[in-house]
Amino acid sequence: MQNNSRTQKPFTYKIGLFLIISSVLVWVIAPVLIPFLPLTNGMKAITITTSLVIGEIIFWIGAVMVGKEAAKKIRKSFNPKNWRKNSDEKKEERG
Repeated sequence: MQNNSRTQKPFTYKIGLFLIISSVLVWVIAPVLIPFLPLTNGMKAITITTSLVIGEIIFWIGAVMVGKEAAKKIRKSFNPKNWRKNSDEKKEERG
């Protein structure tokens, strides 16, 4: 019997990660691309708002599939406030 050093993640975990990553893409791409579409200003506002809400819903569905601890860790890594803290901690560990 072969013993893997890595543990296999369940399929729902992988789908959850995919949903979380796709929700981030919706959050980033929608407000950038939608203003250039040939829509009225009212339709653009509705479309951007709807896409951001859908992105948030997709994130939370993925968070439920991944699990509470993993979702919290992923959400923390996407927060720009924590980006500098992480790089400062890494510098302290090295130096």
